[in-house]
Amino acid sequence: MLHPIAPDALQQRLASGEMLLIDIREPDEYAREHIIGARLIPLNAIDAEDLTVEHSRAVCFTCRSGNRTAIAAARLLAKGFPESYALEGGLDGWKKAGLPVHFNPRAPLDLMRQVQIAAGSLALAGAVLAATVSPWFILLSGFVGAGLVFAGLTGFCGMARLLKRMPWNRASLA
Repeated sequence: MLHPIAPDALQQRLASGEMLLIDIREPDEYAREHIIGARLIPLNAIDAEDLTVEHSRAVCFTCRSGNRTAIAAARLLAKGFPESYALEGGLDGWKKAGLPVHFNPRAPLDLMRQVQIAAGSLALAGAVLAATVSPWFILLSGFVGAGLVFAGLTGFCGMARLLKRMPWNRASLA
């Protein structure tokens, strides 16, 4: 298990240079907002990352809320740091403690939030159109629901892939 560390204690250890902070979120999430000084190593790429030169320091892993870090604790501990921590509450806990973050308002929302907005909008539009125009529009809501179930079962989200190709998302990751 990763040892929990409070945001204020982490800030002190980061300031002294004795600790490395690794953000395991996706690049689109990191581009929008992150803790100043955090190093981005997405969870899906952490196994390929050689961090042996960093083993002289303790490490703290973080994500948005702390959930991804807790779920991936065994993988993160396997990186071999003598001291491994998880930021309590993740980025949300850091902000709640009133500590500074780098925020880029021009960066797009993270991809999963875009999917939620698009899927919710399509499902709502289908329901409203079914009630006001034609009952056949309920198929739109059903199609979106089926797509979400498929994405959950397989890990493949066609809507996320489509949104990732949109101009506003390509520009932020380049």
